[in-house]
Amino acid sequence: EVVGQEHITRTLQNAITGKRLAQAYLFVGPRGVGKTSSARILAKALNCQASKDGPTDNPCGTCDACIEIAEGRSLDVMEIDGASNNSVDSIRTLRENAAYAPARGPYKVYLIDEVHMLSTAAFNALLKTLEEPPEHVKFLFATTEAQKVPATILSRCQRFDLRRLTPELIATHLLHIAENEQIKLDSPAAAAIARGADGAMRDAESMLDQVVAFCGTTISETDVHSVFGFTPRETVLDLAGALVARDTPAALALVKSQAEAGKDLARLLGDLVGLLRDILISKAHPTEAPSLESRLGESISQEKLLVLLDHFGE
Repeated sequence: EVVGQEHITRTLQNAITGKRLAQAYLFVGPRGVGKTSSARILAKALNCQASKDGPTDNPCGTCDACIEIAEGRSLDVMEIDGASNNSVDSIRTLRENAAYAPARGPYKVYLIDEVHMLSTAAFNALLKTLEEPPEHVKFLFATTEAQKVPATILSRCQRFDLRRLTPELIATHLLHIAENEQIKLDSPAAAAIARGADGAMRDAESMLDQVVAFCGTTISETDVHSVFGFTPRETVLDLAGALVARDTPAALALVKSQAEAGKDLARLLGDLVGLLRDILISKAHPTEAPSLESRLGESISQEKLLVLLDHFGE
């Protein structure tokens, strides 16, 4: 169920089947890419009751243990928010509880989200337990800022870096969700949401939810643009074409029409920079150069593209 992180899911599955489980895992990555979800699924894999031989690489998701973990009420899987439980007392309580055997499954799992928010004293208190943890305890950490986690903690964890997801992966998954939910979602609409989500699947799902609330079960690209103030790709191409042709009145008229339509001009600028970047890359590696550059109406040199990117970057 984790989308686009095969380098992590395969490694964890192999570790479980090969019985080479570490005592602590650290999931690192930007927001909304699946850090906490991966940790929860690993917790299910460790404690799934459907498996008679201990941890399984394919948790059932339907046994009591899996359901309790999914709903956040398992006695053996403690989810702790690092931001609100960052004191040394919280970690001391955790250490004391870790000594007791799990209530139901083979493992007691501590999932600490945003672990970088722990205080220095809390990290030091955690260190001893990480060095010599009881056999029945596993630690799963998730963070967006690994550089704030002390090196002494990092060296005792297996680290997994989750990537931002490509718009293509996000769009495919959104279409899959829409099909399951009996929602008619156009492919261009899914692509528009995926571009706006900026590599975060969670953001994309929230945006899809918002569009469904706005326009029901039939969603077009126009609906997505009107809900989020996105500018259609064609309009960005028209703006870039006017700039390249030095057609100032056309460019200003286009920006004015977008502003009056309530579009997000900061996002329009970002889309324009993204388009110029795509053209620059396609000129260096000419697979899509004809399609993108021809739609501008005239050719543009790499030097001019770099100058434009510098200006708009500022």
